[in-house]
Amino acid sequence: MTKYIYICLLIWGSLVLSGCNKLLDEPAVSTITNDTYWKTEGDVAAYIIGMTADVRDLLNSTLYFEDRSDVFIAGLEGPVSNAWAQNLTGTNAPNWRDFYNMVHHANLVLKYAPNIANSPNLNRSIAQARFFRAYAYFSLLRIWGDVPIVLQPTESADVPLPSRAPSLEVMSLILSDIEESLKLFPENGLPNKNKVSKPLVYALKADALLWKNKVLNGNTADLEGVIVAADQALASGVSLLDNFDQIHSVLHRKNNEIIFSLYFMRDERSDHYGSRLKPRDIFVGTATNVSQIPFARNGARSVYAPSPQIQATFAANDIRKSNSFITAVDPTNKVIGVFDNKFRGTLASDDRYFDNELVLYRAAEMLLFKAEAHAALNRIPEAKTELDKVRSRAGIGLYTGALNKESFELELLNERGREFWMELKRWPDIVRFHHGGTIDAYTLVPNLSGKSIPLFSPIPNTQIAQNPNLKQTPGYTN
Repeated sequence: MTKYIYICLLIWGSLVLSGCNKLLDEPAVSTITNDTYWKTEGDVAAYIIGMTADVRDLLNSTLYFEDRSDVFIAGLEGPVSNAWAQNLTGTNAPNWRDFYNMVHHANLVLKYAPNIANSPNLNRSIAQARFFRAYAYFSLLRIWGDVPIVLQPTESADVPLPSRAPSLEVMSLILSDIEESLKLFPENGLPNKNKVSKPLVYALKADALLWKNKVLNGNTADLEGVIVAADQALASGVSLLDNFDQIHSVLHRKNNEIIFSLYFMRDERSDHYGSRLKPRDIFVGTATNVSQIPFARNGARSVYAPSPQIQATFAANDIRKSNSFITAVDPTNKVIGVFDNKFRGTLASDDRYFDNELVLYRAAEMLLFKAEAHAALNRIPEAKTELDKVRSRAGIGLYTGALNKESFELELLNERGREFWMELKRWPDIVRFHHGGTIDAYTLVPNLSGKSIPLFSPIPNTQIAQNPNLKQTPGYTN
């Protein structure tokens, strides 16, 4: 029955999106009248299920949050993205349309759900919609910087074409939605780790406040807020697993470390983005360790390989290293390729299926958020306490390096790179630590060396042509 409702929602959603797909390109017209749908709290809850599936589709890619970083080199098969090559222009710019589709769906819920008789379940759905809108805008902010703010669903052609709002205004909206979401949840815990919850909203709050402080020139109150929010997320009972290998394993789904993950399963959805760093069988058939390689006959394509730069940050005794990378070698000991080993999927009798869940936030990140906030406040001993919890689990022992702020913050960036390899964190981390003064992104990222391309992405020229109120991202030409 749930699948039937979901399919109906997809069909209904595709009709609505025929209007809102071009929200920021040209005026749009919805082909469905909303007064026929929003009748019961079940309508809203079912709609949230459809939104969650859309978020999974949107985030199931390395394009936005990994490709521009330093963690990939070209793999055995292409094509690599223009983002990875740092060749972005108004002609080949990534499109923000799908993020605004998420905003549109959240706006529909926020407009129509309050008209339904109130209940705890309805409040939960409205809180979840607030989270989705906040997360969509946080994603937009991290990718494009200044972006348009749209607070109403696009239901007719008679809507003004928005211009880009300053980043601080966008952040103000994000934090406002977060606070409204927190007020509405009827419970504090994690009833279902595949559904938006109050601890997840606290995790987003910690993330957003770090960005506000470092990238948008915030204040010390933001950093204190990071620590409080991260503690609130941890208060739901999540904690570090003893065994790092179990965090993303398909055999240990929704484990005690995970705050929120997006569901994957064979015959429902099993093309996790990790497949883009896996070899097809034809490339590794002669490998002496072929039985250990997570290859597939279908569904795998090694577009990228782990960069030597990111591999070099792992100490030999770091238990995460073998969990993150695997090297295929032939009988002459020649390296065939290096591949991701974190998202191994499920090996079935007919093929391998990449069905690891997509983890958005987990306990280790809350600890490292706290460490980063303490370090920014120049409270290095407190920061080291949080960092050492993650390092100890990794088997590399307590941090014994320099304790000056600059050196310690660089270690935090490196630690995040090791802990969150391929978890869609690296590019935002680089931008945040760049603006925080810890690194120079143009020195750290090889493909940025010698280039003046901005760290925020351009928008497609076609959008600007259709909406004259849009201006290109500073640093790019139309």
